[in-house]
Amino acid sequence: RVAGLSPKLPLRRNKVDGFALNTTYQEVIQQNLKNLVLTSPGERMMDPEFGVGIRNFLFEQNYIGLHNDIEDRIRTQVSIYMPFVTIERVTFSEDEASMVTNQLNVAIEYSVDTLAIFDLLDISVDLS
Repeated sequence: RVAGLSPKLPLRRNKVDGFALNTTYQEVIQQNLKNLVLTSPGERMMDPEFGVGIRNFLFEQNYIGLHNDIEDRIRTQVSIYMPFVTIERVTFSEDEASMVTNQLNVAIEYSVDTLAIFDLLDISVDLS
């Protein structure tokens, strides 16, 4: 008997199922979207084009054009690897602390019409 749809990443032990599991499609989609955004191109075996590589943007000059580049990359990768997901909005939050620590905060609002899902993925990327 399978209790879940996929393992939660990073892998964690669970006394009930052996490993923590994603039990809804919403959890699976959010995990897959997060992996797509965090994976750098060339990092995934057998598919060097996969991934947004958001960490690669940490040392870029922070300006509106950079945000547009990141958003374009997110939208392009989602259209290729997760075409059932619609990106509704991508926003960047900036404060003085995140600029000092070289942190990038991105919120991705997305929907999946066939499953009536509307969700938010909030990612903070820093040097750690």
